[in-house]
Amino acid sequence: MPRQTDVAPPELTAPAVDLPIAWRSSRAVGKPNAGRLVRGVQLPPEGIDFWTYDWGLRESPNRPWRRWGTDRLVRTVLTVLREYRTANPYAPRVGVADLSRHYGGWFGRSFGGLGHASHQNGLDVDIIYPRSDGTERSIWNHRLVDRVLAQDLVDRFVAAGATKVFTGPRLHLRGPKRVVVPLVHHDDHMHVRIR
Repeated sequence: MPRQTDVAPPELTAPAVDLPIAWRSSRAVGKPNAGRLVRGVQLPPEGIDFWTYDWGLRESPNRPWRRWGTDRLVRTVLTVLREYRTANPYAPRVGVADLSRHYGGWFGRSFGGLGHASHQNGLDVDIIYPRSDGTERSIWNHRLVDRVLAQDLVDRFVAAGATKVFTGPRLHLRGPKRVVVPLVHHDDHMHVRIR
């Protein structure tokens, strides 16, 4: 599979079928910013409805050790993205960046990019906003965000029970005030947290 960078245009095509997932019951221990993940489930590098992106390397797909979450988080992401793509059949696949490390724990700057203050217990995921040019690439400028499709994704994650959706302050995405929260450094992706 070709690798995608911030500079080169992607040549990604959706696989014909989703890759298998080793499902198992998992558990988030502690808090998103001070916790760990027990028996996590790994998100595949790509699927019919999504592609993955690595903040540290700035390329696709995301490395395997950055794609772990609870079974509930992974199911929620896959369900929301499947419903989103069904409702928006001409939209590009959605970019999924970091979840948690295999056993959770610290995921700060030493792991690449800006790092994460949370993403420690398998309940957080970064979702890259759909681009207005329809390409499957990361966002480097908030003007590239397709705000209609981004709002659709926010609405779907809220409806799926997200407890927090951090969004970019320049994007003016809406939702319940205690759930959808504008936060700096989120103009290129939304950070979704489930219970």
